[in-house]
Amino acid sequence: MKIQLIRNATLYIEYAGATLLVDPMFSEKGANPPVFNTANELRNPLVPLPVKVEELLRPDALLVTHRHPDHWDEPAQKQISKETAVFCQPEDEGEIRGAGFASTTPVDRSVTFRGITLTRTGGQHGTGEIGKQMGPVCGYVLQAEGEPTVYIAGDTIWCQDVEEALDAYQPELTIVNAGGARFVTGDPIIMDEKDVLAVLRHQPDTRVAAVHMEAINHCFVTRDDLRNAVEKAEYSSRVVIPKDGEVFTE
Repeated sequence: MKIQLIRNATLYIEYAGATLLVDPMFSEKGANPPVFNTANELRNPLVPLPVKVEELLRPDALLVTHRHPDHWDEPAQKQISKETAVFCQPEDEGEIRGAGFASTTPVDRSVTFRGITLTRTGGQHGTGEIGKQMGPVCGYVLQAEGEPTVYIAGDTIWCQDVEEALDAYQPELTIVNAGGARFVTGDPIIMDEKDVLAVLRHQPDTRVAAVHMEAINHCFVTRDDLRNAVEKAEYSSRVVIPKDGEVFTE
């Protein structure tokens, strides 16, 4: 297994002989307006892609957790081969097929792709009315013979869905979106430091990789913030906070 953080939540994974691209966002630095109703006016993405986009255009499969533009943007839709197999939550199938990806499979529970079992997990993209407005999201568990179990939590806060996935699948590696994204009002809509610590406390046998940081203007938890929190809680040996472009598991 080899996992590379590209940028934000975009991951390039080599697993059980297949290449998987997760939540592709290919926009150039500053190409998009700031997220509305947030505490700064910086344009998105905040940072450039750390690799040549040509290296990412022909994975064996795409995993899309939801269609927010920092996870599934127009440049990615235009440039990735339309022959690529795509796995998504049922709510997103129509729009993804409409973008030209005919080999799109909605994952109700689990599917098998080239010997890999892909299991869709739930999530909670915020609390209260904001959480409802953010719409449905999902994560994925990857399992294959001879490979560690990997849980990609997606855009979620610490919630019952995450707890249940950790209990059910006992992942060796859990990848969390940990930038603490939030609007001017309301709670964070993805994990922040306290949520990452909750994952670590709940499942002592998992390693945690924290991504979705320092790339979008409404994400206010920095890598240093999280690093300081896990060091204070004495979890540093179980946490990796990769830089953009870094291969963090191989």
